[in-house]
Amino acid sequence: MIRYTSTTTGGRGEGNVTPVGNWTPPACWYEPRSAEEFSQYVENMYDETVNTPGQHSYAKSAVGMFRNEYKDGKYKNYNLDKKDEGNWWVAVRDEDRWTEPEAQLCDKQPFWAENGATPPVENAVTPQVLAELAYNRIQLPTTEVTLAPETATKVNLPTWAWLDKAKFKEVSVTAALNVGGLNILATTTAKPVSLKLKPGTPDAETYPASGECTINDDGSIGEPYGKGKADQNPPCGIRYLRSSGDGTFKLQATVTWEITWTGTGNPNPTQLPNGTFGNEQKVTVQEIQSVNR
Repeated sequence: MIRYTSTTTGGRGEGNVTPVGNWTPPACWYEPRSAEEFSQYVENMYDETVNTPGQHSYAKSAVGMFRNEYKDGKYKNYNLDKKDEGNWWVAVRDEDRWTEPEAQLCDKQPFWAENGATPPVENAVTPQVLAELAYNRIQLPTTEVTLAPETATKVNLPTWAWLDKAKFKEVSVTAALNVGGLNILATTTAKPVSLKLKPGTPDAETYPASGECTINDDGSIGEPYGKGKADQNPPCGIRYLRSSGDGTFKLQATVTWEITWTGTGNPNPTQLPNGTFGNEQKVTVQEIQSVNR
């Protein structure tokens, strides 16, 4: 079985990364089982099915045929007599995506492969497949930016936005597999590179104009507001051109993460598609009150 371990040097993970573009990690794959593991799995499944009260005869027949294939049919006694020579390869589906059509593509029945042989299927576990599976398990910190003014901003007043460098640091997930003659691992690492601001209304301007705030050398994004900066435009922020009335605007703040992997046979970081994670936060924008004399 694949084992996953996470290393987070920043804040606590809140949500999964979303790949940029059309690429998605595998929804299904093939991974090895030792002869002992596979025989125990089949025997347990058989016993549970045939001994369950009220179980349909079709289910009992199907599990019996499956068991015979590997115990007394094409294979003999689950290949236990040559357990050190290879492994059984079985299809595995991502538990969170098993209803997706992509998860049904791994439909080949369990098969035997000698140690060192390349299994004749797509998505057989390799270091790169492990890296892609680890990608899907990266947990990123919530993207709530700090704003100044903090509670409510004013129409036409630049609002400064920034993210704390202590919270947005690299996040890594390592996937490892050690079965029989196969011992491989891969570490997938996400590094924050930019923050995208969407004001929640077309009546607003962003700083910079693209709304894309790049990461600073110290790992922070944007710059905290401070005394003496009232006449400056923020390096990262928003200027709202109308009030939010009795409600609020939904500011979208999304961080883009650069994602790479290293692993068995691949010591140099290799690119995977960038990922994003963000959220909405409410912003109150008020009219500037004038005094008539």
